[in-house]
Amino acid sequence: MTRKISFLDRAFWITESDSNPKHVACLQLLELPAGAGEDYLPNLAEQFRRFDKPSSPFNTIVEQMLGFPLRLVTVRELDMQYHVQLHIIDDVGDKAGLNRFVAKLHEPRLDRDKPLWQYHLIQSRQGGHFAIYVKIHHMYGDGAALIRWFQAGYREQPDIDGFTPVWALPQPFRQRRPKHWLSGLISSAWHFLRTVVDLFWILFRLLVKLVRINDHYMPIPFSGTRTVLTGQVKPGRVVAVADLDFTRVQALSKRMRASANEILLCCFDIGVHRFLKDYGHHSFKKALYTNMPINLRKPGEQTGGNKIAIVPVKLAHGEMDPYLRLRQIIENHRIVKNAAKRSEPGAFSYYTILIQAVALVVELLHLSDWFKPIANILISNVPGPSQTRYLRDAKLLAAYPISTITPGGGVNITLLTYGQTANIGLVCCNTHISSLDSMAHYFVEAFEMLDKCADDPSLNIEDIGEWVDDEVKSIVDDELKHAQDEALDKELAREPMVH
Repeated sequence: MTRKISFLDRAFWITESDSNPKHVACLQLLELPAGAGEDYLPNLAEQFRRFDKPSSPFNTIVEQMLGFPLRLVTVRELDMQYHVQLHIIDDVGDKAGLNRFVAKLHEPRLDRDKPLWQYHLIQSRQGGHFAIYVKIHHMYGDGAALIRWFQAGYREQPDIDGFTPVWALPQPFRQRRPKHWLSGLISSAWHFLRTVVDLFWILFRLLVKLVRINDHYMPIPFSGTRTVLTGQVKPGRVVAVADLDFTRVQALSKRMRASANEILLCCFDIGVHRFLKDYGHHSFKKALYTNMPINLRKPGEQTGGNKIAIVPVKLAHGEMDPYLRLRQIIENHRIVKNAAKRSEPGAFSYYTILIQAVALVVELLHLSDWFKPIANILISNVPGPSQTRYLRDAKLLAAYPISTITPGGGVNITLLTYGQTANIGLVCCNTHISSLDSMAHYFVEAFEMLDKCADDPSLNIEDIGEWVDDEVKSIVDDELKHAQDEALDKELAREPMVH
């Protein structure tokens, strides 16, 4: 059995390197069932390994020619000792220690001679919890496909007898309605023509914005600011996690007339600014930019592979009031969303590949430290299960997504909702950063302030290292003062004199 690989899937394969692997991962925290002994996790690992007849795509490798991926082909046997591994650490409850351990697991890329996935079971010498770190190559699927597989491997109730790990579950096969060859040819040609026209229209609008004729469009790529988080992607990773009450996020989004994504973008923007200020960045003259994945699937579409676009979105600048920063982000975010709605999905995919290819060339030439990045951060949000889930008889407590890093560096922030909680995973290179724990803490603080400022307009963010032109500010202040003085003189002239 073979499976075709899309153009975007091929891009994840071609752009992969030892310094910048293209797998995505999820750190899952689970509670041991009552009465579980020290042999619980070793026994679970052995049970996992007995499911050695995976379904697609977990039983496929990439057939290639001179390094170019042609298709996915099925393999007959799997090395289950490689795909399912058991580790023992002192305390899974030690968040900082677990983050460091997971960062080491996240650093190396997957073996290309084997199916591109691994399950790492992490046993704790103390406490009643354990962890599972799962990594899978991005070419197998995007966030929508991966979360669908993730949910399929869990049950709403404990289930020991009927348990089957996700890689051994049969994948649904959707029979395509047959088309006449001429009809299919005309449809494909028309779709290709619209995609090419829309792609040229995207590039033309960006050119118009570049020459400052019309600024009301998506950001110009490679407008990000160089920071300690950006630059040449090198081996070594730093991982951190955070949690937010998602019911509060949704409630705040209604009060602020914003989407949940826009609330989160504002919190992440403030948190990243505060983190960078700790590392000596004190003079941001413009807003930071985020790479934002856009799901291009049609409603209800269940296909694998990748159907996404990744485009930059401008964040906020120059305001200490969290509410005013949120309004800036709402406007900038919706400019990009509206541009995506007016274009063919394929046009945005090709645009993503085009700008990422330029960034990749810069990275291959080891020049990323000298060029501006496409954006400073990448933020994505994936909805997960709303009810408690169980892996066999172990209760799932949290699931933190940990993604890959785009060429040009930056920090990748991915959020997965589970129940009423938003589980947030952060990852970046460790070239200049030793920990992301403070950034995760700043996100939570930023949300609390944004929530409170809705009722208390006096709340302001402390200095976060942004720079506003003092000369322009002084001109505005002088004009305002002059107008106030004139109004006061007119008011005094109307008042009767008192002797």
